[in-house]
Amino acid sequence: MFTIRLLHCLGPVVATLLVACGGTDVAVAPDTSCQALASDGTGVVVGSNLPGDPALPEAASGYRAGLKVASSRTFMVSTANAFASAAGCAVLKKGGSAADAAVAVQAVLGLTVPEATGLGSGGFIVYYDAASKSVMAYDGRESAPAAATENYLRYIDDDTDKTAPKPNARASGRSIGTIGVPRLIEAVQKDHGKLAWKDLFADGIALSTNGFKIGGRLAAAIVSNSAALKRDAEATAYFFNADGTPKALGSLLTNPAYAKSLQAMAAGGADAIYTGQIGADIIAKIASTSAPDGSPTTPGKTTLVDLAAYEVKRRDPVCTTYRNAYWVCGAPPPTSGGIMVASALGIIENFDMAALKPTAIDREGGRPTVQGVHLVTEAQRLAYADRDKYVADTDFVPLPGGTWNTMLNKGYLKSRAALIVTTKSMGTAQAGNLGPIPLAADNTVEHGTNQFTIVDGAGNVLTATTTVESSMGSFHMTNGFLLNNQLTDFSAAPTDAAGVLIANRVAPKKRPRSSMAPTMVFKMAADGSKGDFVMATGSAGGGTIPQHVVKTIVGALDWGLDAQQSSNLVNFGASNSATTSIGGEHPNVDTTNNSAGDALIVGLRALGHTISTSATASSINTVMRSVSNGLATLTGGTDPRREGVVLGDTFQP
Repeated sequence: MFTIRLLHCLGPVVATLLVACGGTDVAVAPDTSCQALASDGTGVVVGSNLPGDPALPEAASGYRAGLKVASSRTFMVSTANAFASAAGCAVLKKGGSAADAAVAVQAVLGLTVPEATGLGSGGFIVYYDAASKSVMAYDGRESAPAAATENYLRYIDDDTDKTAPKPNARASGRSIGTIGVPRLIEAVQKDHGKLAWKDLFADGIALSTNGFKIGGRLAAAIVSNSAALKRDAEATAYFFNADGTPKALGSLLTNPAYAKSLQAMAAGGADAIYTGQIGADIIAKIASTSAPDGSPTTPGKTTLVDLAAYEVKRRDPVCTTYRNAYWVCGAPPPTSGGIMVASALGIIENFDMAALKPTAIDREGGRPTVQGVHLVTEAQRLAYADRDKYVADTDFVPLPGGTWNTMLNKGYLKSRAALIVTTKSMGTAQAGNLGPIPLAADNTVEHGTNQFTIVDGAGNVLTATTTVESSMGSFHMTNGFLLNNQLTDFSAAPTDAAGVLIANRVAPKKRPRSSMAPTMVFKMAADGSKGDFVMATGSAGGGTIPQHVVKTIVGALDWGLDAQQSSNLVNFGASNSATTSIGGEHPNVDTTNNSAGDALIVGLRALGHTISTSATASSINTVMRSVSNGLATLTGGTDPRREGVVLGDTFQP
């Protein structure tokens, strides 16, 4: 037995998190499950305020060295926030499904990492039902209003005012898409939940009511977005002190308005957000015409009808084979992530990547080889080139041939692999010739996002990516949550300079293209079908998400890295440009003296790569399954570049 203090703590969340606060002493038996792994290999309870507690606020470091893989027997959750992982783990401990746990996780993430996700955002979920051995993708991407035109983001009015929205497209009401997350988590829970919906919000409600301490990434986001946030009265009141200074790292932050929103959702389902007073408040915020200082804001055209009519779409995932040994399944359009991951892997499998694994493999993943990085990034250039031209919301713009197989069949990808030269980077790739399709390329850059992965006691798996887009979204806040700026993921212009239509142009009710890539891997069974679950992963990072996911999958499947090592591994990748990114935040990357002493960077430059060593913004959360001596084990890893933690029922350092 040990003692914690309960008065002024977090209500129901105390039983989950065992938070140490001031007040009356109460004896509580130590919990041997849902513990984080401290640096000394011992378990520590999230929220205990004891040494090693991952919920203790720390300045964002860029990279947390020394993270160890976590293991469990029955269930596991990996998220980018300790409180969210604890909330999800508590649901799994009660016998809840991965879908149940996702509701609790997302409710807490919307509070603790509002700069990245929340009730005002959208996203994608891939779900594996172990009983039926089926995989389903859930599309909760935001949509444009019915009144949107192809010039919605670039003109105030197509006929009378062809000036840009004020103060800019992102910070105006025009960037705000019809939200998806509330109905997204409701849809997956209705299909796969076991526990009562109303009981899944307790931790989020308690934390928002009683407060949590601001972490490093949120503190940095408040500072970096201060001017824009102060254009919204509710955001100003929430994120800033009375004297106008940003609320700092470690400050106790309460959000009673968010608690009320969660309470309404718990009682009335997602409709409580899309209709009634909360829905009216969302529409009023989108329609606002000025900031508190009186400066103009261009209103959006979303109506209560748009909001109430929003639907989550259940879609077939994009599933392709890898090395005739695995099936890889990801989310389909309107996200391009599943197609890009499959495209890059389909090109990479034409090369012997196992022979190019990192050297000096350590806990941080080792040092990637020049040729290994070269081949992966060249494959990504080719994948991005096809994505930029062909992929958009397929409910509006069909893929070549009407199917993703046109872009992903083995013959086509082998021909794409043949374009890679081992001695020189191609710089910028050209899209493949997939028929007489009059589409111009669109390389609109996406930002932000948050990702989590869950495996429950029955073997069901969920991997989800949700986002408000850029840090702090559109800066518009209502009822305790920020609204997204996802419509800026559309191409603002409907055509290129030559007048050729762009697939990812704005249209009424259309969903903007995304790069979100929640992904699952299965063994290939003897008959060629999907066999046992192997791993689930995903990442934040906006337009670079597929790069981080491909790196993680290659690290695990080709290079034998565990769930944590593959997350830790140096981030490397390329969009369709001459620039190759090597994450300079990693301890195995030498950025001194213009990286003249780093063998990887020197070698890539010799092959013609232009190198960026800017810090990368991934948020990889991976769970893997293995069988040893007939006994199944789950192992998990979380990105050292974020503030996450892996939790499960039994930890085995």
